[in-house]
This record gives sequence, C-alpha cells and structure tokens, in this order.
Amino acid sequence: MKVASFLDRFQSQVPADVLAQVAAHTLTVEDELLRQTGSRVPLVQEVGRLTLAGGGKRLRPALVHLAAKATGRPFLAERAARLGAALEMVHMATLIHDDVIDHAATRRGKPTSAAVHGPTASILGGDVLLAKAMAILATDGDLSIIRTVAEAVVEMAEGEVHEVEVRGKPDLDLDDHYRVLRMKTAAFIECCCRVGAKVTGATEPEEEALATYGHHLGLAFQIADDLLDYRGDPAKTGKPLATDFKEGQATLPLIDLWPKLNTAERDKARVWFGNGCTESDLRQVVEWMDERGSFRRTEEIAHGHVASARLALADLPGNRERDLLLMVAEMVVNRDH
Repeated sequence: MKVASFLDRFQSQVPADVLAQVAAHTLTVEDELLRQTGSRVPLVQEVGRLTLAGGGKRLRPALVHLAAKATGRPFLAERAARLGAALEMVHMATLIHDDVIDHAATRRGKPTSAAVHGPTASILGGDVLLAKAMAILATDGDLSIIRTVAEAVVEMAEGEVHEVEVRGKPDLDLDDHYRVLRMKTAAFIECCCRVGAKVTGATEPEEEALATYGHHLGLAFQIADDLLDYRGDPAKTGKPLATDFKEGQATLPLIDLWPKLNTAERDKARVWFGNGCTESDLRQVVEWMDERGSFRRTEEIAHGHVASARLALADLPGNRERDLLLMVAEMVVNRDH
C-alpha cells in the first residue's frame, strides 16, 4: 500500500492515533488522485494512472496535513486533503516532464510514461495534471493559497530551466548550484508547508516558521537525493547509479570533489562527465568522492539544513504533529531510496 512507504519509518516512534490520522489523510489524497487522473480521453488517463501507480511517499500532501496540525488550530481535513492532492499532482507532472527530458526508462524501478507512451503524450498528459491541479485551487477559491502555489510553480519551472543552463559544468559554482536547489526543490516543499499553515488561518509568524522549516527540509531532501544518486543501491532507488554525472549535471558531491582532483584526474573526469562513460569510470569517480571526503562533507551540509529545519519549529506549539515534522526532517537524510 502506498501509504506505508511514508508511515513505516515512524511506526515504532509515533503514537498510533497520530499515524492513523496521517494514514486517513493520505488515503483521502489517494482517492482524490485516482479521481483526478481519470479522463474522457483514454491516453490522458493512461499517462496519469501509470504515474500514479508508480507510487511515491506522498510527502508533499503529508506536509500540508502535518503543517496544519502543527499550528494547533482547527481546519477542514477534507479541504487540506484536496489541496494536498493538487500539490501532489503538480509534483507528478514535473516527474513526467523530467523523465522525458532525461530520457528515463524507469522510475522507482517501474517503466516511465515516456517509455510506455512516448514523449509527446507524456508531456501533454503532464500538462493536463497541472491544469487539473489549478482547477482544484480555483474551486477552493483562496487567493492567498492560489498565489502561493502559482509563485512556487513558476519558481520551480524556472529552476528546471536554470538547471539546463548550468548543465555540462563539472566545476559549477556552489552559489549557482544552491540557486538551482532553492528554485527546483526547496520552493515547492516550502509551498506545501505554507499551504498547511494557510488552511488553518495561522498567524504570520506561524506560517513563516513552517515555511522556513519547509525551505530547509527541501534543501536537505535534494542533497540527500544527490548523495543517493552516487552511492545508493539501484535496486532500492529504482534509478541507475550516477545518473547526474552521466547527464552532465553537477551536484554537491562532485562540486566538493572537483578542487580535490589533480590535473590529470580532472582531465579524465571532464571527458567522462556527460559524454558517455563506462561503469569502471563511474566507480572511479565514486571512489574519489568517498576517499576524499566529499560524501562526508555533503552529508554534513544536509544535516545542517535538517538542524535549521528543526530550529524553525521551536516557537510552534508543542504537539505530536510538530514532533512528527521533526522526525520527517531526520528521515529525509537517513533514507536509502
């Protein structure tokens, strides 16, 4: 069951009634996603349902619910679930589009829509999901939430384009890389937490605390993903090893490693980076990263963002949902897929 992928990590640490709440919320989101991926156009439905069946942690709708609960204020659970589903649909659309851009045949170990239905149908099917997400927001009618999501989607899309701009640069400037991380990932995780605050009518300080948490959570999440790309088990991640390196996309492990390579090593790595390389070449790069401390330093940076995320929640009411948000922050850097 898809719900378990998120909840299993906490079953021994969180009261059963809190887990039951999140599970009920996630099931409501799942029902909404199933409804929204239906279509009068069979190919649209096939693209949406194939992506939905691929699973996922449903972290973004869970953050909407947990952020709302962490304020300690009352809210309509069904409304939070609908908005969470809309945000998950935006995320699903970006995954579909990413798989087309990256020519990815699998995601989470299963065939992508691009592999099954081709790039054109996949891009258009992703566009439909985006349009339906906007329709949910319009029906909800809260202009503040509509503006928040719209701004985050624009930033995320521009971040994707900026990532293409800096592709092919193994010596990418750290500030430029962080700009990609903020725009592409952190902005949308922050948005999910803001939406959770807004459905409760939270105060501005409460909303900003949750937004800051989401910002740092998003950075930690993406940095952990970048680590998994180089040292994760493909059987668990569902992706081939070192996909970023093969595609010429510099991430923190490589950015940290680059100054620590000698001239001959850099010359080799530059030829391999994004230009086709053997498994032996990739193993050499991973070995350098491990031996020269790049993995360790990247982990430290990720944990630093986790600490900042946890600190942001310090002024919120002490409740079990806030505690679960703290656990989520730890989870994103201690996962294996």
